Amino acid sequence: MIQSHTLDFLKELVENNNRDWFQANKEKYDQARENMIAFTADIIGKLHKIDPTVSADLDAKKCVMRIYRDIRFSKNKIPYKNNFGVSLPTNGSKLGGVEYYLHIQPGKSFIAGGYWMPEAAHLKAIRQEIDYNANDLKKIIDAPHFVKLFGEFRKQDQLKTVPRDYSAENENIDLLKLKSFIVSHPLKDKELMSVSAADHIVEVCSHLYPLTVFLCNALV
Repeated sequence: MIQSHTLDFLKELVENNNRDWFQANKEKYDQARENMIAFTADIIGKLHKIDPTVSADLDAKKCVMRIYRDIRFSKNKIPYKNNFGVSLPTNGSKLGGVEYYLHIQPGKSFIAGGYWMPEAAHLKAIRQEIDYNANDLKKIIDAPHFVKLFGEFRKQDQLKTVPRDYSAENENIDLLKLKSFIVSHPLKDKELMSVSAADHIVEVCSHLYPLTVFLCNALV
């Protein structure tokens, strides 16, 4: 589970996002990161049983993303992220890109999954899969429980124009115009600090799993 000191550290970081404070509180950061690594390891073991394309051998340390921001080309010079991000990639396709993502931020945490902003070749492959097997995708994203957990799948970034090789009259044009194929579910601080936090997150992921299968199949 996420310890209260981890959320407390992130709250304090928001108010003191500078190198001097961070170095003075490095021990708090190290404790928070170790909590994140342990929590991630717990999730990996449980998630592998739900989605075998998430390797049980994933290194939890490598899954927890850096808290340091790359500010070289950014106007925002704040040096640290105000959250912990965890990337849990699948290995079910040769091309990759499909993953689960855990975002820990006080009051704004969530679990997500799918494929965010695929590169051109991947996007083309996913659109082709939608064109050929749209009914399979719609059975997943229009299922009442899926909508309850994740909201309306179609309400994410779409092209303003019709994608090349497809007609505006295509009955699935709303899906074919999507730029990303992701969903997310909010997580309350209280849920994260529960002893059943990892089980709860994996349970949500189990309902996301059919979407990852569809996307991975498109990239094989």
